[in-house]
Amino acid sequence: MLRLLALERAPIQCTFIFHRLHIQMSFQIIHTEKAPAAIGPYSQAVRVGNTVYFSGQIPLDPATGTIVAGDLAVQARRAFDNLRAVAETANGSLSKIVRLGLYLTDLEQFSVVNAVMQEYFQAPFPARSTIQVSGLPKGADFEVDAVMVID
Repeated sequence: MLRLLALERAPIQCTFIFHRLHIQMSFQIIHTEKAPAAIGPYSQAVRVGNTVYFSGQIPLDPATGTIVAGDLAVQARRAFDNLRAVAETANGSLSKIVRLGLYLTDLEQFSVVNAVMQEYFQAPFPARSTIQVSGLPKGADFEVDAVMVID
């Protein structure tokens, strides 16, 4: 009986202690000219500890800030190239990405994105969500965001 009571109280004690702790975290803004500049009030990526959180990358040419011409495969490649540039600036690589969020304006093109993704990622693949959206910034048909863990 006492053992059970001790287990029941442990979470309460932990919660109590947790609320009394002051945790200070620092973060680092990741920015590179090799990927498009932000088109709004956000950073290309933010590093907290050994985790890097990426903002969405659309198929913008970093030099011109315009959407690349071409089909969905061309757009996906440009977005993944942009993602890779930000990852490398954070001292990581695409192989360190643990989660991807993919956004398409036409889910019928899902197989196209899968094929392009296999050009950039090998097994074990990151966790992934793929979501159809009604629109993306600047008329893009594809966007990708990510989370990366680095050593």
